[in-house]
Amino acid sequence: MTSYGSYRQLRLAPQRGGVSKALLAKDSPLWRLDWILLLAALALSAGSSLLVWSATRGRDSLTHGDPQYFLYRHLTNFVVGLVLCSVVIAIGSRRFRTIVPFLYVGVIVLLLATLSPLGSTINGQHSWIQLGGGFSIQPAEFAKLAIVLAMAVVLADQVDAGEREFPSHRAVFRGLVWACLPMAIVMLMPDAGSVMVMAAIVLGILLGSGAANRWVLGLLLAGTAGCVAIWKLGVLSQYQIDRFAAFANPQLDPSGVGYNTAQARIAIGSGGLFGKGLFHGTQTTGQFVPEQQTDFVFTVAGEELGFVGALGIILLVGVILWRACRIARQATDLYGTIVAAGVVAWLSFQAFENIGMCLGIMPVAGIPLPFVSYGGSSMFANWVAIGLLQAVRSQRPIAA
Repeated sequence: MTSYGSYRQLRLAPQRGGVSKALLAKDSPLWRLDWILLLAALALSAGSSLLVWSATRGRDSLTHGDPQYFLYRHLTNFVVGLVLCSVVIAIGSRRFRTIVPFLYVGVIVLLLATLSPLGSTINGQHSWIQLGGGFSIQPAEFAKLAIVLAMAVVLADQVDAGEREFPSHRAVFRGLVWACLPMAIVMLMPDAGSVMVMAAIVLGILLGSGAANRWVLGLLLAGTAGCVAIWKLGVLSQYQIDRFAAFANPQLDPSGVGYNTAQARIAIGSGGLFGKGLFHGTQTTGQFVPEQQTDFVFTVAGEELGFVGALGIILLVGVILWRACRIARQATDLYGTIVAAGVVAWLSFQAFENIGMCLGIMPVAGIPLPFVSYGGSSMFANWVAIGLLQAVRSQRPIAA
């Protein structure tokens, strides 16, 4: 009888042609991938295409008469995201680290271009750049990546060089400066939802980097003071203020500013345990929930797939976060730890806020559900984040 060790040696033995040998080698790129992480992200992105299709196939005003319009575009975004993920993995963590300054400058240029005449306003936010042909980009999504990478480079520089055990106060200050620049530009759009996500990223990075606790406490106090200042100085648009007011008092204007949340809760509540069946949701087919393919796509799962389907989405997000945390713990350098910690903070807060606003336990902030909501910029940024996690993991030496 052949033992497991013998079988394993047989599998890893040289194969004719060399290709199989390379794929089965223990140090091959495929061996080093976190397949659980990859499969969870694939399941979310691929499965969400059905939710987006269900939410849009009957909306002729959006689809221009083509029921598959959003389905094809969502799948295209998914494929492009996979390509970007593959490119990041191929570049590798160490080489990617060297081009972070150029990526950061590029994102800042895009953000500034958004505030120029090149930018366009959608749903009250001047945060888009129209590319023509029905395509557009939202630079704020890439700003999240820029903050993660820039802070990782700055905070880990001396530590990874062996000069310090933890980031210095000067490094933390510099990292916060690099993070505040894109946040300030995004706030001018104004896009408070994206700024909330960026603030969560910064907090997660400080916690994951080993920075002194006084910085974390100071950041929390500064964030509180900043929220008060933004409210008092009138930086927020009126519709954003109305959203927070409706969250504080759901019965304030159920047919106006509170309409989205009210309809979302009706849709999810009517799904029951197993849902009404894909493409058979009355709230969805009746087009009662606005922006259902983007911000409120979770309501499609709740109504048509029920508690079981909605729970499935939450569990897949949880798997992604679990594997990302594992990668952060096992990273070979502080840079990798910070990148993974930043991604965890980003995706966890964004998922919690999106699902929470659909359930009425969080204010409506216009934040997409990672890997699920329709939107090219969000999908691209999410898959680049997966590529970064895989690149960090691939850097880890494989035990003999």
